[in-house]
Amino acid sequence: MRVKILAIGDIVGRPGRALVRERLNSYRKEEGIHFVVANAENIAGGSGILPEEADELFRSGVNAITCGDHVWAKKEIIPYMDKTPAIFRPANYPAEQPGRGAAVIEADGLKVGVIHLQGNVFMNTPAGNPFKMADTCIAELKKLTPVIVIDMHCEATSEKVAMGWHTDGRASFVFGTHTHIQTADERVLPQGTAYITDCGMTGPYESVIGRRIDRVLHRMTTGMPAYFEVATGDVRICGAVATIDSETGRALEVKRVVLTQGAPIPAPPVR
Repeated sequence: MRVKILAIGDIVGRPGRALVRERLNSYRKEEGIHFVVANAENIAGGSGILPEEADELFRSGVNAITCGDHVWAKKEIIPYMDKTPAIFRPANYPAEQPGRGAAVIEADGLKVGVIHLQGNVFMNTPAGNPFKMADTCIAELKKLTPVIVIDMHCEATSEKVAMGWHTDGRASFVFGTHTHIQTADERVLPQGTAYITDCGMTGPYESVIGRRIDRVLHRMTTGMPAYFEVATGDVRICGAVATIDSETGRALEVKRVVLTQGAPIPAPPVR
């Protein structure tokens, strides 16, 4: 069976959340999307995630939520993380931390293994080796499903590319998050893994990676502190859709997605 999995890049603040609520369920129906995983570590005013915001994403059509280095920015998420199987902190964080970094999530009869990893290059939050953790998680999840997706949350493009090659043929879909800029390198790797270096940002593009332009420029031109308020203009949902053979776990094609408040901006699929 051919199944479509949509990965959504970092959702930023109220504008990103509102567009997901407005567009996602209708887009799922239009495109026949079977499963949605969204990175939401910036959904609470630009940093962190609150339980009520996670619940809203689930109601809006998201099946699994990944986070990243801002996962603990809001203390309210800590008990929620422990009791909600479909929200993830990086698997290579210390085992003593709440929640989980990998699990199988079932939606409409489809079992998808979700793995959330954080890179180490240029990242301020210490984490274990993501490549070794990927090996461990894949081995465990493969016992339950051949369909495995990985959110590789990190700054360095090289670290994301390396994860794609490291898991080629073992993961169905590897996508990067964190840098808020959608890359144009979507492809199916030789052994059958769909890959994109970064899904991009779901939020206001009339901004500097989601924050008000004037505030960021003030900081960058003067060196003085400024509160980086979330911007509001030109809101888009950015991500990628991978078509997967659910029997083998191999990707058949992948395409970039940009959804605006009007019609989607099409991108041709890569096979």
